[in-house]
Amino acid sequence: MSRTPSFFTAIIGAALLASCAAPQREPAPVPAPPPAPVPAAPVPRPAPPPPAATGSFAEWLARYRTAALARGVAPATLDALFNGMVPSDRVIELDRAQPGDSGGAPARFDNYLARRLDASRINGGKAALDRSTAPLAKALATSGVPAGVIIGVWGMETSYGRVTGDFDVVRSLATLAWEGRRRALFTKELDAVVDIIDQKRATRAQLIGSWAGAMGQPQFLPSSYLAYAADGDGDGRSDIWGSEADTIASIGNYLARHGWQAGIGWGFAVQVPAGFDRAAVRNPVAPTTCVRPLERHSKWLPASEWQRMGLTTTGSWPAPATPMSLVEPDGPGQGAWLTTGNYRAILGYNCSNFYALSVALLGDAVAGPQH
Repeated sequence: MSRTPSFFTAIIGAALLASCAAPQREPAPVPAPPPAPVPAAPVPRPAPPPPAATGSFAEWLARYRTAALARGVAPATLDALFNGMVPSDRVIELDRAQPGDSGGAPARFDNYLARRLDASRINGGKAALDRSTAPLAKALATSGVPAGVIIGVWGMETSYGRVTGDFDVVRSLATLAWEGRRRALFTKELDAVVDIIDQKRATRAQLIGSWAGAMGQPQFLPSSYLAYAADGDGDGRSDIWGSEADTIASIGNYLARHGWQAGIGWGFAVQVPAGFDRAAVRNPVAPTTCVRPLERHSKWLPASEWQRMGLTTTGSWPAPATPMSLVEPDGPGQGAWLTTGNYRAILGYNCSNFYALSVALLGDAVAGPQH
């Protein structure tokens, strides 16, 4: 029989008990989790260094400026952003230190969850829930995404705005577009952050974030900001750096645009019976995006069919016809969850089962499960 949901419930329960017993004070900052799709093994090998950059940074920057002018960026914007800029050695170091093939056993979800779903993060989520009732209700009405899921993303990304990074996003992206391992991606993001400034949607001083260019309380890349950032407080701006209402609205909009359906939960933990035939529920269609996480997902079956096959849960079941997919992030015999299409929307935020389950379980711990 699979490890029962009670194992993971114990992690959540211990954190909840600790949160109840803790003094009523502001929780300490909790670093945001790493963005890798699947957590690396304990001692990863560094990835191979990227190919040598073509030409000096100054030469590359001159070419970039020419291309930016050709697509209509104001010369004054480019002068203000890039005059005197030099690449960031620290960003290059961090990019080259990203893990490659670990060569060892993968990390386990229970260990990952225990490090993230702690009393501090749950307390912070409850405080955010209490102070953001109106923005969360507005986000639910406009996006269909419930408070718990928005809180889960916000908490996992930046501990409710406490840990947002301290890198100059423009300089980081310019460095990565010149020298990094994924130059096409980072050139696109550099274009987007230049557009944000050129369109006066944010100031240069606001553009502080992670070394890889993720910005603000929801840690949007610049292209995501342009596509999904929303005005939650009605002031005509989408300030994901200083406005909690805008942050909440933006997270809700992002998830809605990635397929979140109102009125349906994300899923729940299940017990899988001994001898369960996983081959019978294997997805016959190989994933083409988010490949490694989706390889852990079964094919879609109605909730009633999963019940018929003997899966059980401690909570309630959704409507019998609800399509659900079995997710076992550590493989058969470990923790198991039945998930809806809304779980895939969370994967759209960060393509990692560990991340998506942690978001969902944090939301459940803060706001209660929603099936």
